[in-house]
Amino acid sequence: MTDDVYGFHNTDLGRAIEQADPSYSSRIFKRGLDLTGSFLGLLALIPLFTFLAIAIKSTSKGPVLFKQKRHGLNGKVFTTYKFRSMYVDHCDASGVRQTVKDDPRITPIGRFLRRSNFDELPQLINVFKGEMSLVGPRPHVPGMLANGMPYEEFDPRYQLRHRIKPGITGLAQVNGFRGETRDAYAASMRLYYDLKYIEVRSTLLDLKIIINTVIQEFFKGKGY
Repeated sequence: MTDDVYGFHNTDLGRAIEQADPSYSSRIFKRGLDLTGSFLGLLALIPLFTFLAIAIKSTSKGPVLFKQKRHGLNGKVFTTYKFRSMYVDHCDASGVRQTVKDDPRITPIGRFLRRSNFDELPQLINVFKGEMSLVGPRPHVPGMLANGMPYEEFDPRYQLRHRIKPGITGLAQVNGFRGETRDAYAASMRLYYDLKYIEVRSTLLDLKIIINTVIQEFFKGKGY
C-alpha cells in the first residue's frame, strides 16, 4: 500500500522505533515479569487447563493442543501452543486463512474458547520458554495477509514489529484491533498500535495492558 489514506503510512514512527532501545535493566525486568507471570499463571490455571482438556477431547476427535508456526523475535519462526478450537480435519496449520464470524470450522467448545480467549492461554508456555512475552505485538503466521496481500507489501514497516518478542496480548488488542485484517483500515490500525507500543513501551504500560486484557477479553470477550 503506497498512499497515506489513514494517516499512518509515514516514516516518522519507523524512525522512532529504530532509535528506541530500552535499557538493559528494563529488559531484565521485563523478562523477570514474563517468567514470574507465566509460571504463576500456569500453576494457577492447572484446574482450568484440566477441565478444558477434558472438554476438548470429549467433544471432538484430535489433540488437545494446536501447534502453529509463528514469527518471533527478529522474524525467527517458532511453534506456538493453543487449545484446539477447530475440527481437526479443518485446522489450518498455515494460519493464512483467517477465522471469520460464525466460522463452520470451529467446534462448539471452540466457540467458547475463542470468545473467552482461553484458547490463547497455553501460550504462557511460550512465554516461560522465552519465545514470547506477556505483552507485545501478537505473533503472526508466515505469509500473514493484510487487505488481501502480504503484510510486508501492504506496509514496508511491517518487519519492524519483529524487533521485540511477540506477546500474548498487546496495545492493538486492548484498543479493539484484533482478529481479521482483511480490510485496509483494520490492518493499518493493527500495525500502527504494534509499532506505537515498541516506541513507547514501559513496565507501567505493560501492566495497564495486562489489566485491560483481563477485563476486556476474559470478562467481556468477543473473539471468534
